[in-house]
Amino acid sequence: QLQLVESGGGLVQTGASLRLSCAASGRTFSSYAMGWFRQAPGKEREFVAAIRRSVSWSATNTYYANSVKGRFTISRDNAKNTVYLQMNSLKPEDTAVYYCAADQRGAGTANAALYAYWGQGTQVTVSS
Repeated sequence: QLQLVESGGGLVQTGASLRLSCAASGRTFSSYAMGWFRQAPGKEREFVAAIRRSVSWSATNTYYANSVKGRFTISRDNAKNTVYLQMNSLKPEDTAVYYCAADQRGAGTANAALYAYWGQGTQVTVSS
């Protein structure tokens, strides 16, 4: 089992940057693909980014929603059991609760239903 705790959210202005962290408990963190999702008030939870469990030289290692591509970067540090989401050039439409999730299949996916473990979320608010 994996427990996930997000941190790093906050209130920022348009154009600012934030880095979210998701710390995982458990010795098998490296075997999970990790994803970030977000949910804005009144909207459904949506995919933001995902990263495979291990680097592959022949396959795509990271995946992004079109709305964040070029602005957000997902990365992981398996030695620290942590996944990060670097968010640059933030926009008011990025305002949401951000959740990290773990997918034990390992490949990474935008399908939230395939993630077995979820954190409690961290609020990101971008003012205009």
